[in-house]
Amino acid sequence: MEAFNEIFQNHVLVVSLVACVSAQLLKLIIEVVSHQRLNLHVLVETGGMPSSHSALVAALACGIGQTIGWSSPAFAVTVVFAVIVMYDAAGVRQAAGKQARVINQIVDEFFNDQEFQEDRLKELLGHTPLQVVAGAALGVFIGLLAAPTY
Repeated sequence: MEAFNEIFQNHVLVVSLVACVSAQLLKLIIEVVSHQRLNLHVLVETGGMPSSHSALVAALACGIGQTIGWSSPAFAVTVVFAVIVMYDAAGVRQAAGKQARVINQIVDEFFNDQEFQEDRLKELLGHTPLQVVAGAALGVFIGLLAAPTY
């Protein structure tokens, strides 16, 4: 049980998770404002503004830089990790979402009058570059705001 408590004393981990949760809550607020309805599924879905993945990894890199040092190898690793995650969110996952949209359209047209038993493919997988940048900015902001007090 003591090891479990130590996990939540890890400042870098807590700040990273706060950034991720903050991004998800912002998605909910944006959903309510833009569609005038409460859709709690937004809290657990991928995609949308801002990118919670980007917020998480940006806060992680910022926390490591503040805690261990901006010139440390650990900071370098987390920055590279963050870039890969953000590139994947805006590139690969967004392309997969576009492909899913086209496949769903083809299935809809091909099976117009027939019953098709398969579920539709999930279309909102990735992020636009703006959503990724907004998530990263949120993560850095939260990371810098919650600087460790060692």
